[in-house]
Amino acid sequence: MRELNETLKKYHLKPHHYQKLGKANLVETDKGTFIFKEKTRDHNQAIFDYLDARNFNYYPRIISDNTDDYTITEYQESIDMPTDQKMMDMIDLVALLHNKTTYYHEVDEADYKKIYEDITNNIEYLNSYYIDIITVIENRVFMSPSEYLLARNISKIFSAINYCRHELENWLELVQAKRKQRLVVLHNHLELDHFIRNRNAYFISWDKAKVDLPIFDMYKLYKKHGLDYDFESILRHYEKSYPLLEEERKLLFILMSLPDKIEWNTSEYEMCKKVSRQIDFLYKTEMILSPYYTKEKK
Repeated sequence: MRELNETLKKYHLKPHHYQKLGKANLVETDKGTFIFKEKTRDHNQAIFDYLDARNFNYYPRIISDNTDDYTITEYQESIDMPTDQKMMDMIDLVALLHNKTTYYHEVDEADYKKIYEDITNNIEYLNSYYIDIITVIENRVFMSPSEYLLARNISKIFSAINYCRHELENWLELVQAKRKQRLVVLHNHLELDHFIRNRNAYFISWDKAKVDLPIFDMYKLYKKHGLDYDFESILRHYEKSYPLLEEERKLLFILMSLPDKIEWNTSEYEMCKKVSRQIDFLYKTEMILSPYYTKEKK
């Protein structure tokens, strides 16, 4: 708190009211309302400098400088609106962010091999993990409800793993001869709580922002909100403004299809929710991907 008060004094701000908002502080002052968020080692001022250079200013105005312990931004209040509409507005802004910051980076076969090997290792780890889990479950005299739920649907998990294994080989064939990779600035923490809509649109919580493949914003959004919204429509809406390359879309579908590792480390009620959520994701992903795989394409 002492550092916060020192920062307030530096900018001649007289506080009237403090409110804790997660990891940030909302402070009402004589010059307006501001958000104070302590800087972490992930804070990357170069990202904001690059966004400004690309004329992307869809984040609350920052009044602090690089020497401060806190990032101080003007507080923006979001208006009430239907969440489906808010989601589509957020997708428009994601597409704009990617369009504004796209550039091409020289790569060689080793760069693609690294991605291939990382995903392959994850695939084989998950395959072994679920083989071990189902072996233990099937040897029990009585299964718990969560174990029975997993056993009934284990074929769906192995089917997803086999799909990822097969498609990863196809992806590698696609990219082996390519020597340029498309990169963008990623917000890298997409969720509706990090999007503000009033007369303008803003992203907040840029702590994890970085430069990487454009698909990672959509992948993380899917993992966060995939069961809450019509992601097939969301993806189509995004691609109207920012069409994915064939190899990008294939890699996105692989990542979306990879099952999560289900940890057996909580109550039976919570375990049933975990397993059910994983199975729901697998079925929904299959429905999203199936239109892209017609008989002719197969």
